Amino acid sequence: MSTTIKRVFDFLPYNIQLRGDYDFLNGKVGGKWNKISNTEFQNQINLVSNSLINLGVGKGSRVAIMSSNRIEWNICDFAIMQLGAYQIPLYPTLGENDIKFILNDAEISILFVADKALFEKASSIVKSMNIDVKLFTFDEIEGANHWKTLLNPSEEHNLELYREKVTADDILTIIYTSGTTGQPKGVMLTHNNLVQNVINSSVLFPPNIKTTMSFLPLSHIFERMVIYMYFYLGLSIYYAENMDTIVADINEIKPDGFTCVPRLLEKIYDKIMEKGKALTGIKRNIFFWAVSLAEVYDHNSGWWYRFKLGIARKLVFKKWKEAMGNEIKLMVSGGAALNPRLCRIFWAAGMPVFEGYGLTETSPVITVNDFASNRFGTVGCPIKGVEVKIAEDGEILARGHNIMKGYYKRDDLTAESIEKDGWFHTGDIGEMVEGRFLKITDRKKEIFKTAGGKYIAPQPIETKFKESSLIEQIMVVGENRKFSSALIVPSFSALEKWCETKNLSFTSRKEMLENEQVLDKYSREITFYNKEFGKWEQVKDFILLDKEWSIEGGELTPKLSLKRKIIVDKYARLIDDLYIRAEKNFKG
Repeated sequence: MSTTIKRVFDFLPYNIQLRGDYDFLNGKVGGKWNKISNTEFQNQINLVSNSLINLGVGKGSRVAIMSSNRIEWNICDFAIMQLGAYQIPLYPTLGENDIKFILNDAEISILFVADKALFEKASSIVKSMNIDVKLFTFDEIEGANHWKTLLNPSEEHNLELYREKVTADDILTIIYTSGTTGQPKGVMLTHNNLVQNVINSSVLFPPNIKTTMSFLPLSHIFERMVIYMYFYLGLSIYYAENMDTIVADINEIKPDGFTCVPRLLEKIYDKIMEKGKALTGIKRNIFFWAVSLAEVYDHNSGWWYRFKLGIARKLVFKKWKEAMGNEIKLMVSGGAALNPRLCRIFWAAGMPVFEGYGLTETSPVITVNDFASNRFGTVGCPIKGVEVKIAEDGEILARGHNIMKGYYKRDDLTAESIEKDGWFHTGDIGEMVEGRFLKITDRKKEIFKTAGGKYIAPQPIETKFKESSLIEQIMVVGENRKFSSALIVPSFSALEKWCETKNLSFTSRKEMLENEQVLDKYSREITFYNKEFGKWEQVKDFILLDKEWSIEGGELTPKLSLKRKIIVDKYARLIDDLYIRAEKNFKG
């Protein structure tokens, strides 16, 4: 009898029917892989569900998980959802105020945390709030309730009675999005939201994908949905040990594919280019000939281009693939804009990148490129069951099975975001290419107007400037100013190497960034990349910063988007000084 998939937890019996017993989930801890089969995974889920029932968890209860990716995250996720309880994921990097808000707003009764540091942090917060939240840890910690105690329930129950009460339209999860400004908003997603998103996104995966690597946070809906999709497709999943071991883990496991954010691809490309620049003679010439060929890659290139590309792949790109495990058949990029040039280069190298688009509120996929239809510079076509249209002001609207149930306890925000006929306002600006491919041009709220009345969309400018190997992070500013300028965090590894070639030595980053030759170099970089933009858009001045922006520092959201208002406030004095100097120079 085949399994009917209506709720997310239905993916598991479907998986077992599809593939039988196999190494299903694999997590690396301390350099060693821990594996669990799909049938043992189901068994442990059921044991934890029984223990949760004994702790009072039932339909509508709220249970949270604050942890990096690991097998226990998934076990507890399914144990919670098959009871009809709501799972609330918390980013391990969340600040204390956000954690307090979510614990209180969602009325969480049980919280799973990964390690000692998070346990101590959560314990302190719960104690200060004087609320009744039971804590369990994934690591064994003295004085803490270990999650494995839940594998020995004091009483077992008929779990099917609980599963039967969960409908497709019931809430699966509440995901709090911090966004770039404002108080966290609880996005309510249903089982049907995720089931339909999984099934209708899975068509982009070819049948030869068997093994996958995962390293994006499960706390974010993108990777969480993708993991559910891997369950549905019957794939083997490997969690990278941490962000620093990704490349080593990829080389060890040799996955067929993975999901990523543009920043990872940019870092991989930058490292490859560093090695290319170190070459000499004919090897260097061949390397950069191959890169220049890749930059103009097109799916419909003629025979002469394909002939040259075949040579480039044998001489250069073969080594790129080997560095990535040599088995990559597909990479899916989301979360931010991917530079089309970079996308072309990876395709030319024989490692296809599919760029997609979506939000937490859309479960998340709205559009995605695939093998059958792919256009560089776009985020693809809407998946089956999803409609997209462009409003008069350019905002992208979406409607379909993927749209959230609403914002938790915020009917006012829900009414603002979702029209009565179901159209959801994404807050992004875009256009349709060839009538079916969506192209994102900017965030509606990020577009600003200069003192001269010109509107500037910063995201395309920032994306272009990040092609420079010397620029790690950048944010364009200029609201109500006479011109736009940029806050730039240099790529310090690249900059330090450049300084070595110029025989420049420094005792600190600050000293290095104040050097006239360094400032002149960045000025020339700005001039070079400005050429693609209109005069009113061009960056006229810049500030070099000696510290990277991070989630922990408060400048980035958990999905690595810029918190623009916070960054502007943080560097307000430097920005003001820049424009004061410019005004004086102008008058002089």
